[in-house]
Amino acid sequence: MAAISIGTGHRRQRFVAGAGQLAFQANTQPVNRGTFFDLASLTKPLCTSLCVLQLIKQGKLAWDTLLVDCVKALKRDSDKANISIEHLLTHSSGLKAYRPYFRLFKSVFAKEDKAKLLYYIHHEKIVYQPGTKNIYSDLGYILLGEIIEQQTNKRLDQFFTEQITRKLNLEKHLFFIPLDQAGTRQPLQDCAATEKCPWRGRVMQGEVHDEHCWLLGGVAGHAGLFGNIDGVLGLCELVFDQWLGKGDGSCLLSNQFEQLFIRTNNKLSWYRGFDRPTPGGSSSGRYFSEKSAGHLGFSGTSFWMDPEKEIVVVLLTNRVNPSRKNIKIRSFRPWFHDKIMEHFF
Repeated sequence: MAAISIGTGHRRQRFVAGAGQLAFQANTQPVNRGTFFDLASLTKPLCTSLCVLQLIKQGKLAWDTLLVDCVKALKRDSDKANISIEHLLTHSSGLKAYRPYFRLFKSVFAKEDKAKLLYYIHHEKIVYQPGTKNIYSDLGYILLGEIIEQQTNKRLDQFFTEQITRKLNLEKHLFFIPLDQAGTRQPLQDCAATEKCPWRGRVMQGEVHDEHCWLLGGVAGHAGLFGNIDGVLGLCELVFDQWLGKGDGSCLLSNQFEQLFIRTNNKLSWYRGFDRPTPGGSSSGRYFSEKSAGHLGFSGTSFWMDPEKEIVVVLLTNRVNPSRKNIKIRSFRPWFHDKIMEHFF
């Protein structure tokens, strides 16, 4: 599914189209506007970053709040003593990009796995000094999810629903599927399938594809969010309008949102929770301005927002079905965005 939104507020134009089917095998249902996709890392900007912003608005966090002041299991004399909320949001925390912890676990979910996985991450050594460079890291956003839960005494998905989607009437369009609700929270026939997972030994459909989010119960700061095209587009439009100061702010206080799109360190490329186009090689193609913001999801999802051209483009696919070895989307994404920009501009 793909969606384009041009303009802001009441003068906005929308275009939505779909193609393909829920799974690679023959005779499966075609995708439609009601199809839910595993959004993978779109969880980072659309859920976790917005939840952090809400906690900052409520006075429970600040950009410079330290990780060790939020996570009880971390010691103040650890190598993570200087990691701040901003470092985690901008992928400049010093944490490594990834480690396949899931290989240390059985592929049968157990509630105690969450504590075990967090323990491993708490004891992961940093690989560079915080704030000195960007290394995209799932680990940092897993910790942000933990921070949100400890600050609110609520599971991340509950806080997200209460503070974001319910206020925007999007709770039926964007949600997590905890493992104990997989297959019942949303009927499988409404969900696009992802990979035939070698570790779990089955095609993932209606439960999260990301192995570490799965170990965390299907709810995490780095992955786990499911959404349909109207949900993702609707939330992106709201963020976009408030970024530009054109939202009414009645739900989420627009004067906070512009802070997400500030770079306090020009040596770093990321906004707070949102990516920026990579000169000469961005998935957004050749025409999105350097001020643009967006994000990619490993499962084949993405969005890009250009404040200069006032356009939002959302692309939802299940490119990992049946296998993540399919990497054709790397060339498709920039081509897709270029064709859109060439048509409208």
